[in-house]
Amino acid sequence: MNEYFIYYTESNIVCLIIFAILLAHDLFSVDRQEKQLKYDYALVALMLYFVSDSIWSAIIAGMIPRNIITVTLSNGLNYVIMSAVTYTWLDYVMAVEQVSHRNRPINRFAVIFPFLVSTTILIAVYIFTPHVLINDALEVQDAYNVFLVAVPYIYIVAMILYTVTRARNVENPIEKRRHLYIGLFPLMVIAGGMVQLRLLPSTPIFCFSCTILMLIFYIQSMERQISIDPLTKLNNRGQLIRYISQKANLFRDDYLTYVIMIDVNNFKSINDNYGHAEGDNALVIIADSLRQVISSRNMPVFLGRYGGDEFILIVHPGKEDELGSLIKEIRSQIEDSCRTSETPYILSVGVGYDELKRSQDTIQKCIQRADKKLYQDKASQKMRARIS
Repeated sequence: MNEYFIYYTESNIVCLIIFAILLAHDLFSVDRQEKQLKYDYALVALMLYFVSDSIWSAIIAGMIPRNIITVTLSNGLNYVIMSAVTYTWLDYVMAVEQVSHRNRPINRFAVIFPFLVSTTILIAVYIFTPHVLINDALEVQDAYNVFLVAVPYIYIVAMILYTVTRARNVENPIEKRRHLYIGLFPLMVIAGGMVQLRLLPSTPIFCFSCTILMLIFYIQSMERQISIDPLTKLNNRGQLIRYISQKANLFRDDYLTYVIMIDVNNFKSINDNYGHAEGDNALVIIADSLRQVISSRNMPVFLGRYGGDEFILIVHPGKEDELGSLIKEIRSQIEDSCRTSETPYILSVGVGYDELKRSQDTIQKCIQRADKKLYQDKASQKMRARIS
C-alpha cells in the first residue's frame, strides 16, 4: 500500500507541476483575456482535485488514519472539487463560445445554482443521516455516488448540447472541430476515470487524461492567439496564409469560390478627426457587422482582417447571384451598427470581388483582381458623391 501511495501521489505531483507551469505562464501574461482567466480557474480546480485525490489515496494506504472524520471530509471535498471542475469548465466554454449575456448576475447565478443546492443537501445529509452516504465499514454508499455525479452530469450535458448545436450550425470545418473538442472534453476525462475505476484502479489514469487534454487545449489556445487579430478578433494574415495553403478549403463540391475584398471609405479622416481610438472602434464595428452577416448565411466563409482597414472574405455560394444580396446586407448592417453605437459618423465601405477558377488560376491572382475591383468601386462611390 505504501508503494501504491507513493506512485499515485508522485503522478499527481507531476500533473500539479505541469499545471502550475501553465498557470504561472498565464499569470505573468500582460494581456489576459476572459477566456484565459476562465481557463486558469479550471486549472486551479483540477489542481485542487489532484491534492484531494492524493489525500484520499493516503487514507486508503493507511498513511492517514481511516475514521469517520477523515473519510467524510475527504469524500465531501472530492465532491465539492469535482463539481467545481465541471462548473469552471462550463464557465470557460461559455467564454470561448461567446454566449450572450453570460456575465449577467442572474445568468451566472443560474449556472452555479445546481452546485449550491446539491452541496447544501450533501452537507445536510452528512450532518443528520451520514449512514446514507457512508456505512459502518467507512465505505461510501451508492447515494454518495449519486451526489458525486449529479451536478457534473448536469454541466456536462449542458456543454455537449450547446457545443454540438453550434458545431452543426457552422460550415467551416476548423470551427466545427473546435466546437466539438471543447464540448466533448468532459466525456474524454470521464472515459479516463472509468478506465481507472473499472480496469486499473491503482493507476491515476484520470489525472493523466486531465493533464493531456488540458495541455491540448492550452496549445490550441496559444495557436488561436497567434492566428487571431487582437483588435477585431477576426482571423489575421497568418491564418489566411494557412487557410489558402490547403486546396480543400478553396474548392468545395457544388459550390463556387469567390474572394471579396472590403476597405473602409475615408478611414484616415476618422483617425484625424476623432483620434486613433475611435479609428480602432470603427474597425471593430466593421468586424462585428461582417461577423453578424455571415453568421446568418448558410454558406462556408473565411473571414479575416487583411491589413489596416482592409478585410477579406473567401465565400462559397451556390451561385453568383448570392453575392449581390450578401454585399448589400453587409453595407446595411454596417450603417445600422453605426446608428446603434451612436458614432459621430456613418461608415461606408468599398467592395470588390472575383471568382477563383478551378483551372489555371491562383488565389493570389484572384485576390489581386478583387482588390483592383475594390478600388474601382471606391472610385465610383467618390464620383457619385461629387455628382450628388
